[in-house]
Amino acid sequence: MAKNKYYTGSPSDHFDGLRFFNPGHPNTDRSLGDVLRWRMKEKASPWPASVPVRQVVPETRVDGLRVTMVGHATLLIQSASLNVLTDPVWSERCSPVSFAGPRRVMQPGIALDKLPPIDVVLLSHNHYDHLDADTLRRLHAAHKPLIVTPLGNDTIIRNLIPDARVATGDWWDTLPVGDGAEATIVPAYHWSARGTGDKRMALWGGFMLRTPAGLAYFAGDTGYGSGEIFRQMRQRVGAPDVALIPIGAYAPRWFMRDQHIDPEEAVRITEDLQARQAIGIHWGVFQLTDEEREEPVRLLHEHLKRRGIDASRFHAADPGDSVDVAMSAMHG
Repeated sequence: MAKNKYYTGSPSDHFDGLRFFNPGHPNTDRSLGDVLRWRMKEKASPWPASVPVRQVVPETRVDGLRVTMVGHATLLIQSASLNVLTDPVWSERCSPVSFAGPRRVMQPGIALDKLPPIDVVLLSHNHYDHLDADTLRRLHAAHKPLIVTPLGNDTIIRNLIPDARVATGDWWDTLPVGDGAEATIVPAYHWSARGTGDKRMALWGGFMLRTPAGLAYFAGDTGYGSGEIFRQMRQRVGAPDVALIPIGAYAPRWFMRDQHIDPEEAVRITEDLQARQAIGIHWGVFQLTDEEREEPVRLLHEHLKRRGIDASRFHAADPGDSVDVAMSAMHG
């Protein structure tokens, strides 16, 4: 009988006793035939081998709410003297091995050794472009941050770093993260796996990070579906001051639709959340899917214009870009 090696808990509306799932959402599992159809019949757009990056050195602490893009889904959120990293990946590849897998075309917007003291890591799920073992080990050695993550991922982290400080929870659980701040784990339409035998054995999700300086939403990875989970977030937690939303890794749609949003859906999420400001993430660093590198930015601008939303409200961030949310000002 199959056994979950990460989590043992009672069944719920999104856990069947062995695997987690997305209630009321199409199945995100893809067969080998689906993968072969994608790889053999679809054509990936060419990407440049490298794109220049202007690295920045952040302040040690800030009083307001500031978000600095490191790259892909890695962001530094600084708020009311708290320093938080999301899904930290500084490795050259997002892969279980160092010699193969998607290679970074943009270097991190902040060098790892130039980070300010890191208090908290928000880790959304266990895919290799979000949970990077080498980066977590290096961050633990230098900063010993509290790692906040959905159910089951704590087992993976403690297998990598036995003395890691980890706080884990289910969807809608709210966990204190220090200095008057708290993180609520919120649903996402996605899935998880580190290998071939552990599909959906650890939970995935996003975060609402509430601080004295404002509320930030970090989506992790998600499909859109009916949009109901995003409207629930607004109702249950509040409208965020800033929403960090993926805009890339969406093509081909027949394969990716249920697990990754596209730029049009990213705009819809901003509206569902009634977010005051949004930052486009998860694009332009690792080529994971077939769209051309700049297409997410172009489509984002088109859909903002189509819906009558000022382009300054939703910025597609490059590594090194920084947003002071309280001032609604962009640097970099």
